[in-house]
Amino acid sequence: MISIELTLNRRPLHLDVAEGETLLEMLRERLSLTGTKKGCEVGECGACTVLLDGVPVDSCLYPAALADGKDILTIEGIQEGDRLSALQQAFIDQGAVQCGFCTPGMILSAHALIRKYRRPTEEQIKTGMAGNMCRCAAYPQIIKAVQKAAEQTEQTEQMKERKV
Repeated sequence: MISIELTLNRRPLHLDVAEGETLLEMLRERLSLTGTKKGCEVGECGACTVLLDGVPVDSCLYPAALADGKDILTIEGIQEGDRLSALQQAFIDQGAVQCGFCTPGMILSAHALIRKYRRPTEEQIKTGMAGNMCRCAAYPQIIKAVQKAAEQTEQTEQMKERKV
């Protein structure tokens, strides 16, 4: 076992992980954070996407031991208090959820994308989320949801700036 310390969904955590254990296994099987989905297990579908220090990673390929000292955000930690985040709500409002299997990974990739580009273009969204597959082919709705969430996020930030 390897002892690691990390921040998971804004909370410090200390645990022992097995050599060879993936971040996906640690999250789902040991910590019961099942929002991170187990899909292809070869890093192709993006269902297992989490943010590691703000960058999307395929948790099915990432060794849990390498998460030592890292900041991890999963779908369970993306909400804003007791409310859905603007991104989660936009996915619902735009019909981007469909079967829902890809949604957690899509939302986390989109979250990182909006942090990188305040108002991402359609091309930036397509490129930035190319590692996430949707079997329901809800890509037009996903693009609209990301654009709507980016717009709402920008408006919220502008309102906060005015209050300061």
